[in-house]
Amino acid sequence: MNITRKNTDALNALLTVEVNKADYAPQVEKILKHYSKTTSVPGFRKGEVPMGMIKKQYGKTVLLEEVNKIIQENLNKYLQREKIDILGNPLPKITEDFNWDADDFQFEYELGLTPTFDVSFENVKDLTQYKIVADDKLLEEQVMRIRKQYGKMNAKDTVEKQDDISGTFLNTEKAIDSPAHITLDIFKDKKAADKFLGKKVGDVISLPTKGLFDDDHKLMEYLKVGHDDVHGLDIDVDFKIEEITMSEPAELNQELFDKLFGPGNVNSVEEIKAKIKEDAEKQFESQANQKFLNDVTESLLANTKFDLPSDFLKRWIQTVGETPLTVEQAEAEYARSENGLRYQLIEGRIMSENKLQINFEDLKSYTTGMIRQQMAQFGQMNPTESDVEGIVARVLSNQEEVKRLSDQVMSEKMLQLFKDKVKAKIKEVSYQDFIAASYGE
Repeated sequence: MNITRKNTDALNALLTVEVNKADYAPQVEKILKHYSKTTSVPGFRKGEVPMGMIKKQYGKTVLLEEVNKIIQENLNKYLQREKIDILGNPLPKITEDFNWDADDFQFEYELGLTPTFDVSFENVKDLTQYKIVADDKLLEEQVMRIRKQYGKMNAKDTVEKQDDISGTFLNTEKAIDSPAHITLDIFKDKKAADKFLGKKVGDVISLPTKGLFDDDHKLMEYLKVGHDDVHGLDIDVDFKIEEITMSEPAELNQELFDKLFGPGNVNSVEEIKAKIKEDAEKQFESQANQKFLNDVTESLLANTKFDLPSDFLKRWIQTVGETPLTVEQAEAEYARSENGLRYQLIEGRIMSENKLQINFEDLKSYTTGMIRQQMAQFGQMNPTESDVEGIVARVLSNQEEVKRLSDQVMSEKMLQLFKDKVKAKIKEVSYQDFIAASYGE
């Protein structure tokens, strides 16, 4: 067998594969002999079927299978040996009148070549790296939430101004069916709040969504609708009252401190706020990091210019699924996936140039930290090493979990690299200001 390559341009190449009779004949003969010994044909004893009949019935099928197998094996070896980076897979050129009765064959395969390009962090400019701080307003709200959570709840018959109300937001047209626990001070519109006064369990209140809250993003929280839907949302939703309670907030005393954080760990309101601030800002940090990662990614995509073998990729996309795509469907799929492909190439180049790799210790350390954090959330503050190691071992025995966790570890490595390489302005903001900045409002 002989394989030769001809580059048609910087992004496309043509492989010519020559298969000689000596490459496939011995294996084809071996398989046909096996068939002659095992095939049952009426009028012949098993094992005594004439080879001519076997060749006539199975010869072409076996030939096609063996030639294809030889080509695939040798194509892969050739690409590896020659260190040819390709996109997609080799795409065979179809010859309508191909002569399978010849002894020697010649096939052609199109290749889409990976582009050569440079990634420069110098072009990533004008980005902000946010540090989200828990302000006094948020801390006061969280303290009150804790006091209510651990306070005494008394059921009531009718709604009054300070009551807690449980129920469900409903709207058939938008498929809204969202359970919620509310107080009347969440509404910007005083008329909306007044509608609840004097109402009882089972009553339904109709509310306009336009101007209902001081921030349209709260529609996402209470109605469970997407960000793109909340702006300008002007419909009526029903709220069905299911429970009315009056909360007597728990007193901020040592008994509550010990219940929340363990005996003697917290001794004052100031210390509670410090704990809340620490926990909240840890959660905020992950959101700020994700935004920074997304912003750098978008900037790299916008500022790293290179061409792709787009015509080849569109033809390849037509063939890769279970059902072949039309030209129009392949065009649409390519348009949807192009940016993803471009960032995969950029990310791969960054990982290669900066020697970013994941080893088992990285994965084990990350998984251990994740497991400890999850156990702490369920009150297991001091698990034994053997308990943690056992869970880690089970998690890492699942290949899907290993893939998912590996992606997260690499994402963290990329984030740290971006923080080191990208010159970004550090800005402290409240959570509300961060939300506004994230959505450009």
